[in-house]
Formats: sequence, C-alpha cells, structure tokens
Amino acid sequence: MIVDAHNDLLLELAYRAHRRGEPDPFGAHWLAQLESGGVALQVCPAYPDRERMPEGTLREVLGQVAAFLQAVRDHTGRVIAVRSTVDLARVESGERLGLLLALEGAEPIGQDLWMLDLLWELGLRMVGLTWNRRNQFADGAGEPDGGGLSTLGRELVARCAELGIVVDLAHASERTFWDVLEHPAEPAVVVSHAACRALHDHPRNLGDDQLVAVGARGGVLGLMLHPVALGAQATIEHAVDQVDHAVETMGAAHVGLGGDFTRQVVRALGYDSTADALLPDGMALDAAVDGLAGPGDYPRLVGALEGRGYEGDRLAGILGGNFLRLFRSVLPGDPSP
Repeated sequence: MIVDAHNDLLLELAYRAHRRGEPDPFGAHWLAQLESGGVALQVCPAYPDRERMPEGTLREVLGQVAAFLQAVRDHTGRVIAVRSTVDLARVESGERLGLLLALEGAEPIGQDLWMLDLLWELGLRMVGLTWNRRNQFADGAGEPDGGGLSTLGRELVARCAELGIVVDLAHASERTFWDVLEHPAEPAVVVSHAACRALHDHPRNLGDDQLVAVGARGGVLGLMLHPVALGAQATIEHAVDQVDHAVETMGAAHVGLGGDFTRQVVRALGYDSTADALLPDGMALDAAVDGLAGPGDYPRLVGALEGRGYEGDRLAGILGGNFLRLFRSVLPGDPSP
C-alpha cells in the first residue's frame, strides 16, 4: 500500500478541464497508473504559479481545487477525498483510492488567515508555506539570505496546528525549517518531497541534523524521486541509497515516498523552465529517473527495496504506513467537511 506525498497532477487536471474542456482528465490520464502502481493515497498539492502572482493566485488555486473535487465526483465508486480518519480507514481497507488536498505555497491565503479556514472546509489538510521563493509567510530554499518565518507566518503555523493541518517543510529555507520546528504550537510536520544532502548536495535536500529533527518530532520525509534531488544521472539504485541513508539517520518509522514525478505534467502543459526551480544547468523540467518516470513505475522501486533487504513492517512503513500513521494522528474523526 503506497502513499505518495507529492504529485502535481492538479496542474494538469485544471488545465485539461478548464482550458481544453476535457470531461474526465483524471480518469483519462491518472487513475489507471495510480492504481497499477499500487498507490492507495495520493497527496495532491494545489500550486500557485509564479505568473499569476500576486492577484491571480487564489483564483488559480481554486481552479485546481475544483479539478480535485471533480475527480472525486467523477469516480465516486473508486476514489475518495480524504478529509477525516473515517475516509482514511476506507483507504486503508482498500475500498477506495484516496486523494488528499494540499497547498504548495501559501500565497493565495494573502493577509487573511480566515482564508485558511475556508480552504480547510474545501478539504485542505496539508500546507507547504513556500515554493523556493520568499512570500509573506516565510523564505524558501532558493532565497540566498535564508530568512525564516515572518510574524504572519508564525500566525499561520499556529492556525494550522489549531485546525489539524499538516505543515509541509519541503521547499523551506533552513531558517524557516527550524522556525517551524521551534514554534510553540508544535504542528504536525512532514517534508513531502526531498532527499538527503549527505548524498546529493542541493538546497532542496535536508542535512542530517534536519533529518534527525524531523524524526524526533514524529514527522516523515517523503523521498523525492526526481533527478533534481537525487542527481542528474540518478537510477533507482540511487533512490534506494537515499532510503538507506534516511533510515540510518532518522529511523525507518520516519521515511516515506514523495515522488514528484513531473514529466507527464510538464509535457501536458508545455512548460519549459522557471527561473527559481533550482534546476542545475542542463536539466529539463521534465527530467526523470531512468525507469521511474511516474507512479505506474512504483513496482520497480518496490522490487529494488526488496532486493536491498527491506521487507515486512519496515518495507510497509516506508511504502505508506508511516504517512498513514501520521495522517491518522492528525485528521479529524468527523467525516463532515
């Protein structure tokens, strides 16, 4: 049972549904490969594109939320929006494929934290404060001076803790990372898609002290299965090396998967590049690990992990159990929105 903590598929669904008028883009382009890959729960972040900032970010994100809700409506017999532990239980039983709504970059909230409450009512259950760049809440990993949480950012983190929204530290600057972990509200934290800096030195990856801190807090690292995090010539074996290092450093109970498979989305939208993506020279946005380009390829990663000696509860935890445990501890019990 695989939990993937990061897939930008909502960008593609919104584009296909709202720009091209396709009636069921989730069913046509994603459902089969998620199911064939063994994905039981997919975290789906809504992402405010740089080109829409600042005024258009809320409208754009709401378009992606609408695409999320439409995907669930179109496939009510096979798919469920995970808002509560009741919904999560249906996923864990194998009754439904779960989709969990997240936000990657909090810009659409603006200066009004009541907007977070509204998004909560729409099903939002995870928030990443930044995407590499600086915004009104915090600095991202691409900011050279590496600032942390603003006053408004501290208020946002506190409200996330009150609501039970998981704070995602992917893309955060190191100062933002530590500011969130030191916040007195103690929100539940994950790093949805990143890797280990000890094996590949990149601003998006975490140092060993950060890995240890996430584990000590009860959080989970979603291993990012993309060459920007693993290295330009990365293979599936390099991904397993990253799992090995994370397990040795933070414990097997705190390691999971956060694929960030960008190839299909980038090609569907015709993206070229973006200045603050932190890509190394020569790497395209649609880069992929050889043999691991999308969720349908997860069985290959499972086989490689088994070949490296992962089995039983330890393997099950890495594939999805660790994220399921965290969500079970945070999500509300009331299934109503």
